[in-house]
Amino acid sequence: MSSKASSSYGLSRNAREVVLELDSVSARYASSRDMPLRSFSLAIGAGELVVVLGPNGAGKSTLLRVLSGALTPTEGEVRLFGHPIGTRSRRLIASELAVVSQSEEVAFGYSVRDVVMMGRAAHQGDWMRASPNDHAIVERAIVRCDLGDLVDRAVSELSGGEQKRVAIARALAQAPRVLLLDEPTVFLDVRHQVALFDLLEEEVARGLACVAVMHDLNAAAQYASRVVLLKAGRLVAAGTVDEVMTQAHLRETFDSDLYVGESEAMGARIFLPMRTRVRAST
Repeated sequence: MSSKASSSYGLSRNAREVVLELDSVSARYASSRDMPLRSFSLAIGAGELVVVLGPNGAGKSTLLRVLSGALTPTEGEVRLFGHPIGTRSRRLIASELAVVSQSEEVAFGYSVRDVVMMGRAAHQGDWMRASPNDHAIVERAIVRCDLGDLVDRAVSELSGGEQKRVAIARALAQAPRVLLLDEPTVFLDVRHQVALFDLLEEEVARGLACVAVMHDLNAAAQYASRVVLLKAGRLVAAGTVDEVMTQAHLRETFDSDLYVGESEAMGARIFLPMRTRVRAST
């Protein structure tokens, strides 16, 4: 069976259960007639990292908004742990699902620790009083995101990469069962990019269901349990790296030729854009 035919609900081998599901979903924004997502079906399982790849305007960020419940589909249904996501309160969703957007609004007047503690809000009572357990979870998220030297700094004073790590730490503090990431490596330096994927691998191994929208093909090939290729709001292919990240599928998705090779050092496929014109020899 081809990857196109089998991929819309084909979980990775290590996935434990379906936790988030799109069933024939189409979606658009009220301000536009365009349909950035069309008849899209996908199931995400506990214990897998699903990476979504596609060109600009493919519908990747729209897909994350639909998955998070922030955008209501015009057709089809989104289910979180088997329940229509629209029937769940925002507080309940936030206790189960965390989102890190491509760019975050800067929290003026708040310190790093304050912002990370905001991730515990869905787990606290009406008085929003932090328990010893809340403090322990926040401190662990701060350490894991290498923010120990910045905890008392105002978030508005930090660099873009530091603010991104704060956003990731806040999401971790939610203790989610599902994590949605939109371009998670934007602004991060190389060391912190690697650290982020190491962290995600640990969480996925514990059962986290993670969906990451990315442009980095090489990182996707190294870390993804499954890859989804999206173009013009439609599924091109989905499945394992070997099944999906082929020269033919990538050309169809990106309208560009890519070199596809194998790296023994990384134990993964590598991808390089191919020049459209060969430079004349001198």
